Amino acid sequence: MSGHPSASRRTILRGAALTPAVALGLTACGPIGGVSTPATPTAPVDLGAESEVPEGGAKLYRDHNVVVSREADGTLKAFSTICTHAQCPINKLEGTKLICPCHGSEFDATTGEVVRSPASVPLPELPVRAQGGRLVAGPGD
Repeated sequence: MSGHPSASRRTILRGAALTPAVALGLTACGPIGGVSTPATPTAPVDLGAESEVPEGGAKLYRDHNVVVSREADGTLKAFSTICTHAQCPINKLEGTKLICPCHGSEFDATTGEVVRSPASVPLPELPVRAQGGRLVAGPGD
């Protein structure tokens, strides 16, 4: 005997259980739930009544990963709400500030610009239009 303790069955099994995660390069910085969500709608999406977005304010549409803002002159803007840092869906809007739950990045919902890191890239702007009193985001028909 060499005098070195041999690895126990438990130690070997524990190491084997960790191997697949390491081999796949999985990290804690991925989308919530491990599900990849498209950053932008791939078809027109009816978001709801146009009147839901106040002048000078914004509304978050969590189910569609979109935020829509309205300037004082009535101009509408929309942005994807998939964080550009780690692709987490943003689920919080305070006034016109979007807050990512994963690492705390913050974005201006009226411009898409980063106002707090770790994100460094603005949110992508999306086409948005009012159509028959409804808001429609995404590519045209």
